[in-house]
Amino acid sequence: MNQLPIFLNLKDRRILLLGNGEMADAKRRLYERAGAVITDDEHASGIALAVVALENDDEAMAAVVRLKARGLLVNAVDRSALCDYTTPAIIDRDPVLIAIGTGGASAGLAKALRQRLEQLLPAGLGALSVALYQARERIQQIWPEGAARRKAIDAALDPNGPLDVLADHKMEDMEAWLDQPHGQARSQVIDLELASPDPDDLTLRQARWLGQADQIFASDDVPEAVLVRARADAERFTLSFWDEQPTTGLTLRIRMKI
Repeated sequence: MNQLPIFLNLKDRRILLLGNGEMADAKRRLYERAGAVITDDEHASGIALAVVALENDDEAMAAVVRLKARGLLVNAVDRSALCDYTTPAIIDRDPVLIAIGTGGASAGLAKALRQRLEQLLPAGLGALSVALYQARERIQQIWPEGAARRKAIDAALDPNGPLDVLADHKMEDMEAWLDQPHGQARSQVIDLELASPDPDDLTLRQARWLGQADQIFASDDVPEAVLVRARADAERFTLSFWDEQPTTGLTLRIRMKI
């Protein structure tokens, strides 16, 4: 990974946009959707980011060099080699935002992926996010222990769960989930034998377990390319540290199939 996806709060921040025409207009609309204030004055104060959408190559190169010399991060439209940052294809289910980038390699590929995913994600996904946020105190009361809380939320959002992320929901669904009897989360240990070192060969179930695991014990021959598919905050240990006493939550023991 050579780029870090981040979400910037651009509300009322000033963005310098140089250029006219279709490319510049598209960038203007994108940044204005995010609440930014667009200017074409290079000498304006408080510029947060710069966008160069000039059609002439020499003029664009000169502008990029000039702006970078001022310490500004620059997006040079259709000139990925000159970019400090690129803008992704966006799926907007406010407040849920999904950004798809290719590092400037192919805007067409990012667009095609966005169009496919748009068909999968329900219009009410943003409302589900808001409902979870509004219910956070009640969720903490029901599951005061962090690992149990994560497991309960994961189970609710799973396929066919009461809050399945790919299904349309009403507010009543959230209330029904919170009102049902909830037992304490139990420890669970799952053994995975991987047939291939290629992470793309993981089954859907294996990939889901990796994304949910609280602790991972992996043999030394399990490649890092597989382990990075796990949750970022999952605890990771070598399999030799296994002591038959996992902590609360989901524990994976991963080996390569012989």
